[in-house]
Amino acid sequence: MQEEQETTIEGFVEKIIFRNSDNGYTVLSLHRKSGDVTCVGETFDLDEGEYIEAAGQWTVHPVYDRQFKISAYQVKIPEDLTSVRRYLGSGAIKGIGEKMAARIVKKFGQDTLHVLEEEPERLAEVKGISYDGAMKISAQVVEKRQMRDVMMALTQYGIGMKLATDVYSRYGDDTLAVLQKNPYRLAEDVAGIGFGTADEIARKTGVELTSDFRIRAGILFTLQAASGEGNVYLPADVLQRRSGALLQLDLPDFDNTLEELSIEGKIILKKSEDGTGQEVRVYLPALFRAESETAGYLTALNEFHEDVSEEAEIRNGIRRITQKLNVEPDETQEDAAFTALTNPVVVITGGPGTGKTTIIRTIISYFEWQDLDVALAAPTGRAARRMSEATGRPAQTIHRLLGASGGPAAQEKDTAGASHVTFAVDRDNPLDADVLIIDESSMVDIFLMRSLLTALSPGTRLILVGDVDQLPSVGPGNVLRDIIDSGIFPVVKLTKIFRQAAESDIVMNAHRINNGEPVTLTTHSRDFLYLKRDTPQQIIGAIYTLVTDKLPKYVNGNASDIQILTPSRKTALGVETLNRIMQEMINPAAPEKPERKVGSVTFRLGDKVMQTKNNYTKEWTRRSVSGTADETGVGVYNGDTGVIRAFSDVFNTLTVAFDDGREAVYPFEELEELDLAYAMTIHKAQGSEYKAVVMPLFPGPPMLMNRNLLYTAVTRAKKCVVLVGHADVFEQMERSLQASRRYSSLAGQIREVAGL
Repeated sequence: MQEEQETTIEGFVEKIIFRNSDNGYTVLSLHRKSGDVTCVGETFDLDEGEYIEAAGQWTVHPVYDRQFKISAYQVKIPEDLTSVRRYLGSGAIKGIGEKMAARIVKKFGQDTLHVLEEEPERLAEVKGISYDGAMKISAQVVEKRQMRDVMMALTQYGIGMKLATDVYSRYGDDTLAVLQKNPYRLAEDVAGIGFGTADEIARKTGVELTSDFRIRAGILFTLQAASGEGNVYLPADVLQRRSGALLQLDLPDFDNTLEELSIEGKIILKKSEDGTGQEVRVYLPALFRAESETAGYLTALNEFHEDVSEEAEIRNGIRRITQKLNVEPDETQEDAAFTALTNPVVVITGGPGTGKTTIIRTIISYFEWQDLDVALAAPTGRAARRMSEATGRPAQTIHRLLGASGGPAAQEKDTAGASHVTFAVDRDNPLDADVLIIDESSMVDIFLMRSLLTALSPGTRLILVGDVDQLPSVGPGNVLRDIIDSGIFPVVKLTKIFRQAAESDIVMNAHRINNGEPVTLTTHSRDFLYLKRDTPQQIIGAIYTLVTDKLPKYVNGNASDIQILTPSRKTALGVETLNRIMQEMINPAAPEKPERKVGSVTFRLGDKVMQTKNNYTKEWTRRSVSGTADETGVGVYNGDTGVIRAFSDVFNTLTVAFDDGREAVYPFEELEELDLAYAMTIHKAQGSEYKAVVMPLFPGPPMLMNRNLLYTAVTRAKKCVVLVGHADVFEQMERSLQASRRYSSLAGQIREVAGL
């Protein structure tokens, strides 16, 4: 669209053509003296018949021609009787239709609006309106005026219309009082308003930098931000240092403030021995509950013992199963299978090529032989598909297994960072399975693990499979490692690399990286290649050739099978730069390719894209070969990738065909949930596997350039890894154990529940 300079227009809202109730995006027809015009923008509360003055820009839409894009507006009092009658008869006020509006205006003339707001009882003088009806009509007029006054005040503080509506929905007529007394409440109560926004409002309203409100809000925000980094708690001294830096203040009364917040239930304080004395741990309540409940559920599940067969009988059964599967397990694998079959909660962990899949297939077949129902799940769609392909049984995401759906309204904010999601499968409606096997368990955060355990009945066996040396979950917690470190549950750690896997340099080098052993970078390997390039331009050129030409042929795949993985988002070779450049090179703009720009990102027909947040209510369709919909459902999740297959300028939507065959339609207002996916961070690739992985090696933030990240990137590749850039960066990452520490306490809570 072409845009002109900002200007203002005014007129009547003739018709609301379209409105998205979630974000307020509205298409309306505005009647002006010079003619009707189509306007678009966030206008939650406008009704047909209202008179507005709108600021914005004229734009030219490729299909709908000239439109006015509203950036701000205010409702004005109509100045002539025709306008007043039109407004009252528009349906904006319940109880008044066109005929009644005409009678009211005829009766009161220029005093009509004054009567509505100041002398509402006089409406009863109009035929057809009772005294009660008059008061109800007046209440609506006053409520609308008060709401508009608050909304306009909020926009003056830099809060957009969508957030302003959420704020008003939360506080109602008390909104302005909240802003004046303690604007930091917004950061606690309203999703989308962080500490920075609240701090700016506070500055404008004259709140002192040393205000108790500000200090308390800064402490809570620091805890919330820490949960976004994966922490369940912060040590008090770390919290004091971080929140002091945020507030740019010394905090001499910090301990007293913590005690006050604890008494109010805003935080939970716990003391724990840390080897040097007592460490005070500070939790957000939701995170503390998630860990303590997870510890309780796991311990209770582990205490449920059934009578089992004799060891010799079980081992004979394992051998019969493996013969039928045409595999020859060694003693370690047989012991692993036996452990998994004879304990209620078991962890199986190991790197690539150590036989995890063989053990899973064996124990599934054994349980089925015993007529037990086995459910398989993984944290992501890609991981679930891999699990299904490896076992020959259906597997699904954990969210889908539990029947995830959208949770509370946006304004009901969870300051611990928990997802607003409810599950149909829970304590009252438990999972109908005798055995549950979870793959890629290192990706499961503390909230999801708690929800998963809540859905298991006593006696259900739980087998957690994963590589504990990969990156931990994106969400808070260090669940798999903590379960292992608790020492309460049997852990099968697979270390032997089997002969076929040992022929792969990917597998062998992954283990060398994990063990801190030197790796020889060469161009002569079949599946682990290094290309020396010096500058970002040279690295990008090599990556483009690999992705579009060399690798698809080499791994017998297509472009979607090749994934660029990089440690960071904003460096010279981070996700944002690589996506922009790869889009220009792989899918350049063309007249026949419609596109839509959102912020700094342009989405174009044919682009590779990724969902960046869980959307539990997003509808999708899976089509048959003939094109008919043979399956429908809801739920598109963070990390799901696909390709933009269609645009609709009529409905302002685009369609994404995901890699698993689902299709979902996105209104343009929802495109903030998508990102380009030619390149993605290594964190985002967790649980996924690609035929080929290309990774640039270029200096970046030290905290990201570590062994853990390198190991995770390499193990995402099935057939080929190509490293492009500086060999010394590879060596730096391999040597660095500087992965940021996560503060979690599940291991200790498990031991405490178990009485140890």
